[in-house]
Amino acid sequence: MKKQKNLNKRIQRLKARLEKGAHKLAKLTLKLGAVATGAATRKDKSKASAKAKKPAKAPGKKKKQGSTATSSPKPAATAQKSTAAPKKTAPPAKKKLNLTPERRAQLAAAMKARWAAKRAADKKNNSNDQNASSAGGS
Repeated sequence: MKKQKNLNKRIQRLKARLEKGAHKLAKLTLKLGAVATGAATRKDKSKASAKAKKPAKAPGKKKKQGSTATSSPKPAATAQKSTAAPKKTAPPAKKKLNLTPERRAQLAAAMKARWAAKRAADKKNNSNDQNASSAGGS
């Protein structure tokens, strides 16, 4: 009895998920159609705006004309921008480690030892490079 009930619940959840997925798919296909039709108009608009930018005469009038002429396709243009280039988000904040003071001191000592070894290795490499260049040059 319990297994049957669990299976019924799982089936219902799966059906709901599939229904949501179908709805999302329909939305995305509509957006894709809007983007595809908007791509051609966007090219025309960019050419028109480039021509409008060249002459500096009466910019106020052109802005008014452009805003009234393009008031209806603006929602499609915003949809294009959101799908074409996602907004840049800040990197996630680093998780603060909960360390005891003893462990923090231990890690600090280990890092200092590592850095000292790295500096020594760099110094050794630099001295070898200088010796090789002076021996080869003489």
